[in-house]
Amino acid sequence: MTDYRGGMLPEDLMLLFLDQQTGKLHADSSSVENALAGAVLIELVNSGRIAFEPNGKKLQIVDPTPLKDPVLQEAIGRFDKPMKPQRAVERLRKNVRDNVAAQLEARGIVRVESRKVLGIFPGKRYVITKETVALEVRKAVGEVASGYRGADARTGSLITLLHAVKAVHKVFDGDKRAMTERAKGIAAGNWAGDAVRRAVEAIQAGVAAATASAAAASSGAG
Repeated sequence: MTDYRGGMLPEDLMLLFLDQQTGKLHADSSSVENALAGAVLIELVNSGRIAFEPNGKKLQIVDPTPLKDPVLQEAIGRFDKPMKPQRAVERLRKNVRDNVAAQLEARGIVRVESRKVLGIFPGKRYVITKETVALEVRKAVGEVASGYRGADARTGSLITLLHAVKAVHKVFDGDKRAMTERAKGIAAGNWAGDAVRRAVEAIQAGVAAATASAAAASSGAG
């Protein structure tokens, strides 16, 4: 077992999505943002600030006590009413990538640089400046994704979110089919208590639905 404790889930997930060589993302923006929004939701559930209604359908604020983490606190402000997981993901994904990247930059782990996409469109490059932190996250989650050790609540949540946007094989090297099957098994695994497990399952479904909806909208626009 590793003694890895990690940062907040959204920060760790963002580091997994970053290509250390190019500073670009391993997945498309929509997938990254939906997964990050899911990570924020899981942290809010873990913090005790939001929980499912008794019928288990919608997430609602149950404790308005302010949070020290600015990304989580900003997210709480978007819960103006109970929401189904997909709606919550869609509400929280706006600016989440920039907010999480800014937090990593403030911690000296990432440097955000401007770049041009296709020489025309404004984009961003994320340069990892504290490689030991990124490598620690990648090693801990990668060992689980590759089947070298079992998942715990943190690594299980991260792999579940990557699986929800079909990105495990994009983030880690290995056979796509084998990694996807293993991630599917981890996502359905018994690595957390019942309450957290149910919340993660619902949030995973919400992330997947939001990603499919965004992909359909993009395809239709094209």
